[in-house]
Amino acid sequence: MREAAVSATRAPIPKPRADLQALVARVAARTQGAAEPPAEGARSHAVPPVAVGRTSAAPPVAGWRAARPGEALVLMPGELWAGAEATGVKTLLGSCVAMTLWHPRRRIGGMCHYLLPGRQRKGGEPADGRYGDEAVAAMVQVLERHGCVGHELVAHLYGGADTMAEAAGVKFNVGERNIEQGWKLIERYGFTLDGVDVGDNVPRTVTLGLASGSVECRRGQS
Repeated sequence: MREAAVSATRAPIPKPRADLQALVARVAARTQGAAEPPAEGARSHAVPPVAVGRTSAAPPVAGWRAARPGEALVLMPGELWAGAEATGVKTLLGSCVAMTLWHPRRRIGGMCHYLLPGRQRKGGEPADGRYGDEAVAAMVQVLERHGCVGHELVAHLYGGADTMAEAAGVKFNVGERNIEQGWKLIERYGFTLDGVDVGDNVPRTVTLGLASGSVECRRGQS
């Protein structure tokens, strides 16, 4: 397990339905033996890392961030990025969810910060990073151009806090639905889950380091 990752088997999923429990169990089972980066100096058939500075063509999705070589990105809600240029990606979460992806041999990855799980998308309507399914699909599209395959990607899932005050008397369960979408996407693409901290009622700051794939999640305002 990498730095600051929380075991998937301890994820505080808020009252999952029976069908979601089965999905979570399947995803958690894949966490065992999660891919690790090759040891330094190892002489294996590992794929060389992608050269920094190689531009990642932007996919047709609203919210895509361009990155200059060596830049540390800060994502706002609805934004996403994947590729080889940035040195790191960071975001602050409430009820939104962030998913990070990283390829341990190619040392390339990305992050999305989505607000809602999905939508009924009209024909011809452009993809939008505010929606989880569309944001993750766009990241996968870019990473596939770099030779990455879904089941080779290591994923982290964070956020989905319940930010509605009890006194408000209204619960939209946005955080819970965002979490459920995250689990479904991990299952759909076959990602290996390496870290998760979801639910509760606290904000989180998530940082992905592209050189090592390390993911840090800090609870509370920072």
